[in-house]
Amino acid sequence: MTRLIALIDGLNNRIGRTVSWLALIMVVVQFVIVVQRYVFGIGSIWMQESIVYMHGFLFMLAAGYTLLHNGHVRVDVFYREATPRRKAMTDLFGVIFFLLPLCIAVAWLAWPYVSNSWAIFEGSKETSGIHGVYLLKTVIIIFAGLVALQGVSLAAHSVRILMGHEEPSPEAPPELM
Repeated sequence: MTRLIALIDGLNNRIGRTVSWLALIMVVVQFVIVVQRYVFGIGSIWMQESIVYMHGFLFMLAAGYTLLHNGHVRVDVFYREATPRRKAMTDLFGVIFFLLPLCIAVAWLAWPYVSNSWAIFEGSKETSGIHGVYLLKTVIIIFAGLVALQGVSLAAHSVRILMGHEEPSPEAPPELM
């Protein structure tokens, strides 16, 4: 079980750290777009659409990383003051009855949407836009998979805490690169 946990946590950690660079790239590209537009009078649909793609990739692919590092919003009224055992039970319950069913529903409902996009290799409505909308839509299913995997890891951590095989990790904000 510890090998599976390490594999899932490592995967989401690597993906999260990698796609976090998109935040910086988005700022630079947006700066270039503004300078091109207002200084040189040049517009670029491709560059403008790339901001949307990077934004989607960043938030969808880093969701598992955020869950790994306790970065998602919780209702802290009960959770904050709870004992480590109660937190583990809450996490386990939440994963089994909320997180995993939601991830399954997202993947199930997105599948026709994504497969239809792949069937026609859907592209931008703009001639000079990015012709990879089908890739952007695919990230929805990858998102559901990565978050579900991290949910399995969280549930496994919770079980190990409840069994006394693992100490709860301190709740700290995610590390900066």
